[in-house]
Amino acid sequence: MKSYLSAAALAAAIGLAASAANAQPPAAGPPEVGLPFIALDVIAPTGTAKLSVFTPAFQNNADIPFENTSYRANIFPGLNWNKGPAGTKSFAVIVQDTDGLINNQPILHFTMYNIPADVTVLAPGMTAPPAGASFGPNIRGPNQPYAGPRTPPGPRHHYHFQVFALDTVIPASPTLTFDQLSAAMKGHVLGNGQTIGMGLVDPQAPPPAPRPAGAGAGGPPPAR
Repeated sequence: MKSYLSAAALAAAIGLAASAANAQPPAAGPPEVGLPFIALDVIAPTGTAKLSVFTPAFQNNADIPFENTSYRANIFPGLNWNKGPAGTKSFAVIVQDTDGLINNQPILHFTMYNIPADVTVLAPGMTAPPAGASFGPNIRGPNQPYAGPRTPPGPRHHYHFQVFALDTVIPASPTLTFDQLSAAMKGHVLGNGQTIGMGLVDPQAPPPAPRPAGAGAGGPPPAR
């Protein structure tokens, strides 16, 4: 009897393996074209600390509520992270859409730097930086508040909410560019972490207003 059961089990296992081998893999989504250029990789850490990052607005890899997008109220969703490692003097936050590129960089929605080392919460609906911190650049230019996603029709986009623990304080400037911010952070990142929100087109959004006749392409591009 034992020999019979073992043979039956073996046959069942072989059948399952054959079925698995013949099964089609799940369809892959479109690649994140900007992922190789994300700040977490480009601004490589000098330390090994990992920050646990989350937002009260949505779960990691879940959809971003439309109230936190430029389709509706453009409310900052809030961000929390754990205490930085020893030597942390400030934090920086960078939010990027890795499903699009502008000037060979992921689309930039928000930056804030010089967040004091004892601050680990940015409140939902925040409209001004904590004392000592500064808004950095985003898709609309330097020294800008949160610009929520305005994901175009099609597949969902990945929005990476990244937090960096730094062993330095960056000289504040209202004209600071993202390249300048990145350069000032390099070599000073003690640890980092992120949470990811998924953006999609708002089905209730009205179509964009038509451009006036003869209008050029000047001005800041729309948020995505």
